Amino acid sequence: MDNQNFRNMILAGVITLLIFMGWDWGMRYFYPNAGKKPAAVASAPAAPGAPAATSAASGTPAVATPAGAAPAARDLNTALSAAPRVPIDAPGLSGSINLTGGLVDDLVAHRHAATIEKTDDAKRIFSPAGTPKQYFAQFGWAPADGAAAMALPTATTVWTVPAGAKLTPQSPVTLSWTNPTGQTFSLTYAIDADYMLTVTQGVSNAGAAPIAVKPVALINRIKPDPNDKEALDTFNVHSGPFGAYDGVVDFGTDYSDVDESQTRVMAKPGKPDWLGFTDIYWMSTLIPEKEGGSADFRSPGKNDYLAVVSYPQVAVAAGQQAARTTRLFAGAKETSVLDKYEAAGIPQFGLAIDWGWFRWFEKPIFGLLSWLFQMVGNFGVAIILLTVIVRIVMFPIAQKQFASMAAMKAIQPKMKALQERYKDDRAKQQEEVMALYKKEGVNPLAGCLPIFLQIPVFFALYKVLILSVEMRHQPFFGWIKDLSAPDPAHLLNLFGLLNFNVPAMLGIGVLAILLGVTMHLQFKLNPAQMDPTQQQIFAMMPWLMMFIMAPFAAGLLIYWITNNVLTIGQQAYLYSKHPQLAAEAEKDVTTAKKAKAKG
Repeated sequence: MDNQNFRNMILAGVITLLIFMGWDWGMRYFYPNAGKKPAAVASAPAAPGAPAATSAASGTPAVATPAGAAPAARDLNTALSAAPRVPIDAPGLSGSINLTGGLVDDLVAHRHAATIEKTDDAKRIFSPAGTPKQYFAQFGWAPADGAAAMALPTATTVWTVPAGAKLTPQSPVTLSWTNPTGQTFSLTYAIDADYMLTVTQGVSNAGAAPIAVKPVALINRIKPDPNDKEALDTFNVHSGPFGAYDGVVDFGTDYSDVDESQTRVMAKPGKPDWLGFTDIYWMSTLIPEKEGGSADFRSPGKNDYLAVVSYPQVAVAAGQQAARTTRLFAGAKETSVLDKYEAAGIPQFGLAIDWGWFRWFEKPIFGLLSWLFQMVGNFGVAIILLTVIVRIVMFPIAQKQFASMAAMKAIQPKMKALQERYKDDRAKQQEEVMALYKKEGVNPLAGCLPIFLQIPVFFALYKVLILSVEMRHQPFFGWIKDLSAPDPAHLLNLFGLLNFNVPAMLGIGVLAILLGVTMHLQFKLNPAQMDPTQQQIFAMMPWLMMFIMAPFAAGLLIYWITNNVLTIGQQAYLYSKHPQLAAEAEKDVTTAKKAKAKG
């Protein structure tokens, strides 16, 4: 390989790294929500009847932690038994509704285990106020501007419900409460087979005078533990506040943005399609009615955050009633489920998964992997089959690459003559070399084409493995129990025989070693470099990549190892079809050895 090809390869590697590491970050940094910046809104008085010290946010239903209890002070089981509840039993979710406050604060997702070790425990989505992972939804009313004072439901209101009530897809449940002046408030909950609840907030006015109220819906959560790997906010995967406004999905708001706003209230411009909080695999979102009002994120206290939908105030005449419907999604970000809801009318809901700017390629890769997984029943095998399919598709391009390499080898003497003739005139030398390429029909960039074509496949698989809950906890064989996590077997602790945790940077596992070995064998088939420095770089690269790739998902390493093995087989085959390249490679090796011996 000459210096030109070497420079091309280095250029391709640099571009690959820039695209892989920087594209998503750059797009989000420079174009957050088409350049719109969130505006702050002023605080409003707390809802009447709310305990002043525990009001959740201005202009929203008041949410109070239990008397005398600080956040994270209550045990989950204690919190769940502290108040009467309505059970929830659906195929996708189970849990209960807290009749004190009418809170949806107890939800687990049946289709997903909490951890790889606790496969019998379903993943918890919502937890009651005051528990370490406080996370719940509340629906209520705030006082209307200029309206007469009136008792509204608060966090301490105990709602009534028919005896034996149970929320299932076949049986909605209605909670009700009547104030002293004759207004009856109701919350009717319905649930589907996946992760969607539909909540209708009703007001019936049996009093003598008209009333006015503002329906409000909110999600409250404590900021996730920084050690929770499924809730990390990284440069290419967003966790935190997010939403869609006027048909545009916005991943540009972080918890720190809400903290840093002047009033700790961050309004979102545009009509809210949906908003809430996302982790890598899970999310909770409020989906207001199409004509519904404004949206904002708030932080009423340290590490405590709200996503709020505020509807315009509604007037209810004496003897009349009014209602407002909001949907609540709380569960796993399963692609098929989100796409189904989007097809049913929720704008851009499928893009709640942070595919980024390459989603046009990532989603087809995900679809192909899912189909292969259904066929073979093992996701690791599906990754291997995907790699084989990619290599088959790219085989004609690889043939052209080898033909180009053969042509480049054939014109090496002429190129050297030109370089020697015009060694003092670099511009003229480059002009003559390009003319030679044109005359001989040689494309010096053809050898880089397969590398460039691998970039979107590699990046798409990387995103699929870290984003798709369908891939979470998928096993391969033996010790690989989760293809979306790094290889758990490490060389430094003798693959688990020694009881200590290996630092991430030194976590070289079996898959990383196989990656280094197969890449080394692949490079051995390439022509030796005349320049000893270049040869040393090629010799070190496989082992450098072994360290770099070790912390990545095991599924990604399986893809790369398989790709290396197939490349080795492909190179051996194509060398048999192009014997002149094999001869030149052997000649280069001999020349390089002689040069090294002289040095």
